[in-house]
Amino acid sequence: MPADDVTSQASPGTSRGGPVLIGALVVDSIGGGLLMPLSMVFFTRLTDVPLALLGVLISVSQVLTLPIPVWAGALVDRVGALPVVVGAQLLQGLGFLAYPHASGPVGIFAAVTATGFGVRFFWSAVFTLLADYVDGRPAAASAGRRAPTKDTWYAWSNMARTAGLGLGGLATGFVVADGRAATYRIVAYLSAACFFAAAGTIGVFVRAPRLVHDQDAGAGGYRALLADRPFLGLIGLNGVYALSSMMLGLALPTFVLTGLRGPGWLTSALLVGNTVLISLLGAPVVRYVAGFRRTRLLVAASVLWAGWAALFATFGPGHLGWVVPGMVVATLLFTAAEAVHAPTSQALAAAVAPPRIRGRYLATFQYSFTLAGIVGPAFFGTLYGVHRSLPWLALAGLNLASVGAMLALERRLPAAALRAPATATA
Repeated sequence: MPADDVTSQASPGTSRGGPVLIGALVVDSIGGGLLMPLSMVFFTRLTDVPLALLGVLISVSQVLTLPIPVWAGALVDRVGALPVVVGAQLLQGLGFLAYPHASGPVGIFAAVTATGFGVRFFWSAVFTLLADYVDGRPAAASAGRRAPTKDTWYAWSNMARTAGLGLGGLATGFVVADGRAATYRIVAYLSAACFFAAAGTIGVFVRAPRLVHDQDAGAGGYRALLADRPFLGLIGLNGVYALSSMMLGLALPTFVLTGLRGPGWLTSALLVGNTVLISLLGAPVVRYVAGFRRTRLLVAASVLWAGWAALFATFGPGHLGWVVPGMVVATLLFTAAEAVHAPTSQALAAAVAPPRIRGRYLATFQYSFTLAGIVGPAFFGTLYGVHRSLPWLALAGLNLASVGAMLALERRLPAAALRAPATATA
């Protein structure tokens, strides 16, 4: 039974603190944006550990986090998502608190591993937390009032995350420009404080109870998930979307600098513009497209990404007079795709998931983003080394191929999961 159609034995109105939750996610993202991009530079600046060894330590710590979504999903289904999210934020805070005190390889490895575990637990649980909140929120005040759906709440969370990361990332620029060791330490403590504040706020003011579902709502664990071929297909297709979503930030600086030989401000302007638009327009876009099938919205996002990538493939050096406005138009296509994809994909995954094991489903869904993060640098670097247009052409081709695959998958997904509910029920 889809999660949007949960039959719960809990009374409506047991959730509370939704706006506080979104605000806490902004603070959480500021904490991540402050220090995550500086991890390598931080230890290079404050310790004598060689850069090559630092890279190995950080990479190994990230590999160790790969099984965490499996554990986190089972834990969320057992104890609920809220304590897992709070624990993950506390773990990240402790990790960043240890950064200034790590002077050797062992300390560095412990600090980055703690933060890496916290990050993975957080992303494996937060979408279930939002889904639990929506299922237990107060009913609409009147029959004519449309309450926010999971799609809208996921859009708000994406806006909050984007805004927080943008603010945190802006601060990192000042840290790098300042360059003093004391400034790096202060930022580490501020980052830790953000995570502690977010955890405390959510733990005290937010309630998103794990509802008691009917016994036949979807028994089974990971065995049932692995037998759910349509959901596995959705994870695979979302890997293409996740790869597309990360490619702007990953590839744009290199493409502008070496492929176009363009000015440095062009990269900053495009990335900042994308961040601002997502931060402001995510939820309005979701409300505007609320009547469409979620699968068709993902198809639209893939077409937009294909158009963005195809335009980038045409850009070359020496023609900045038309390349710059062309890149602005292309980035607007990317932004529209991202605004539609982020909340819609999570809402579709939550709607497909059997309620009793929704934690496992949504945690496993995050592997599409994890694998895209692993594949992305090699995908871009290898193809870009052949020709500057090749990664963009390949990405456009992947997105166009995903259109037919998603339309085929649509017929195998539960009909109730394809659209956001017309009215929200507690």
